[in-house]
Parts: sequence; structure tokens; C-alpha cells
Amino acid sequence: MNRLILAAVLAVSATSAMAQDGPVSPASVQTAADPAAPAVAVADAFHAALGSGDADAVLALLAEDVMVLEEGGAERSREEYAGHHLPADMAFAAATTAEVTRRAAWVEGDIAWVLTEGRTRGTFSGRPVDRLTAETMILHRGADGWSIRHIHWSSRAPR
Repeated sequence: MNRLILAAVLAVSATSAMAQDGPVSPASVQTAADPAAPAVAVADAFHAALGSGDADAVLALLAEDVMVLEEGGAERSREEYAGHHLPADMAFAAATTAEVTRRAAWVEGDIAWVLTEGRTRGTFSGRPVDRLTAETMILHRGADGWSIRHIHWSSRAPR
């Protein structure tokens, strides 16, 4: 599992750097020297795996007891997420383009917070998508590195 996580992080490093070009201000981009950079790389690897439809890579980045909150609902484990929203989330991510507009991240001990604002556009299920997004990820650093313990997603139509 350690190798799978490392491979996912390395595979997305170029993608995450490109995704942060443009609308993200230089002050909000995490650098390699930033203690939160490895946790941010896991968050980016998660999204890259969703977009590529790689369910195994997505699940490898989630803690077994992950809590995913979205639209008033909760999935309380990696297994529950895999059996419910993961297929639809992968299809949505593949059909749309997500742009990071602002990001902040902190590490305290073995806990990291990655807060991301963005905009997602595209077409999904034959309908246009244009949403301003907010995401909170809480990650835990264990013997195998960082894993995602909590995700909270929200979005709204732009004004």
C-alpha cells in the first residue's frame, strides 16, 4: 500500500503543479519545503485518481474509517464510500474540469488540514456544470505516510 500511495503522489506531482498555475496566487501554493506539502500532494493525488477513474488509488489514499460528508449525507468508512459515491464521483471528475482558486494547509503533529476553494466546469449526464466549490480534508500521518481521514465537500452556483 505504501508503494501505491507513493506512486499516486509521484504521478500527480506534475498534474498538481499545473492545476495550481493561473488563478492560484503564489502565496497560496505549497512549496516542497512547506511541512504541509506532502499532505497537499495526497489531496491532489486523490483528485487525480478520481479523474482518471483509478478506484484502487483513490481507496489507497483513504483511511479505513474515513468520514465523507457531502450534501447533508455521510459515508462513514472507506468501504461505504467505495460502495456508494465513489463510482459517481469518478464519473463526475472525469467529465468536468476542476480549478483550484485558493488553498491553505497546516500541519500540527500528525494531523494536517487542507482547505481548497475552486471552480468546477463541464458537462455531466448531459447537463452543464458550473459550481464554486469548497473542500476540507483532514489527513493523519501514520507509519505508511499521510491518509485522508475526513472530507467535506460543498458547492454553489456562481453569482
